[in-house]
Amino acid sequence: MPLKTEVPIRQKKARPKKKFFNSRDLAGYLFTAPLLIGIMGFAIYPMVAALIMSFKKSASSSAGEWVGLSNYQYVASDKMFWESIYNTFYMGIIAVVLGISLSFILASLIHNVTGLRWRNFFKAVYFLPNVVSLVATSILFTFLFNPGSEGLLNYVIGLVGIEPVGWFTDPSYSRFSIVLMTLWGMLGYNTIIFIAALTSVPRDLYEAAEIDGANWFKKWLYITIPYLRPIIIFMVIIGTINAMKRFTDVWLIGGTAGNPAGSLMTAVLYIYRNAFLSSQMGIATAASYILFMFILTLTIILLVTNRKSNFD
Repeated sequence: MPLKTEVPIRQKKARPKKKFFNSRDLAGYLFTAPLLIGIMGFAIYPMVAALIMSFKKSASSSAGEWVGLSNYQYVASDKMFWESIYNTFYMGIIAVVLGISLSFILASLIHNVTGLRWRNFFKAVYFLPNVVSLVATSILFTFLFNPGSEGLLNYVIGLVGIEPVGWFTDPSYSRFSIVLMTLWGMLGYNTIIFIAALTSVPRDLYEAAEIDGANWFKKWLYITIPYLRPIIIFMVIIGTINAMKRFTDVWLIGGTAGNPAGSLMTAVLYIYRNAFLSSQMGIATAASYILFMFILTLTIILLVTNRKSNFD
C-alpha cells in the first residue's frame, strides 16, 4: 500500500500590532493637528469647563463655591424653566412636523416638473428665503405681523371682515406666528435636500410598480417614502436639534423676557437670562446640560426607532 504523505500545515504568522504612532503617521498627525487643537480648545474644553461650573455657585468662570447638585435642583424646581421647555417643544415639534411634511410634498411636486428650466426656477424661488439671515427675517415678519391694521397680514384678512390679530403680541398666537416664520425660512433648504434625494430613487422600482397597476399616489406612498426614510429621519433629527436651540428670533421679537407673557421664552433664552442678566453662571450651565440631555434623548429615540423599522 502506498504511504500517505502528510501535508504540512502552514502556520499563520502573527501580525505585529500596529502602534498608535509611528514615523509613517507623522505627516498625517501634523496635517490634522490644527483641527484637533481647535476641537480640544473650542469644543471639548468648554464642555468640560461648563460641566464643572454647573456644580458651582459662580458668577464667573474662575471663582465659585462648590454646591454639588444645588444648581440642578434649582433649575428642576424652577417653573420658568419648564415653561421655557414647553414653549421650545411646542414651537419645535410643530415646526419640524409641518416643515418636513410640506418640504417633502413640495420637493415631490418640483421633481415631477417636466421642464428643466421651470424646475430650476422653482428651486431658486423656494430656496431664496434660506439666503436671508435670521435677523433680517425677524425684522421682516415684525412688519408683516404688525398687530395693527397696517400690518400686511392683518390688512389682507381685514378685507374679508376679520378683526386684526396680535400675531406677536397675543400669547395665544405668538408661538404659532414663530412657527410660520420658521417655515418660511426652512422650507427651501429642506426642499432642496429632498429633491436631491429623490433623484437617487431607482426608476426600475417605479416601472415595476406601473406594470403591477400602481398609480402615482401608491408609488409615492410605497416606494418613494420608504426609500427616503433615512433622509427623512436625518432631516427630523437636524430639525429637532435646531428647534431645541431656538434663540435669535424669539430674542429679537420678544426680548429677554420672552414677551408676550413669557410665551416666547425658550430654553436657550432662559440660559441666556441666567448667564448674562442674572450673572448666575452655575445655574445657566446646569440648565444647558439639562437641555443637552433632552436633545440627546430625543436623538437616541429617533435613531432607535429608525433602526427598528429597518429591521422590520
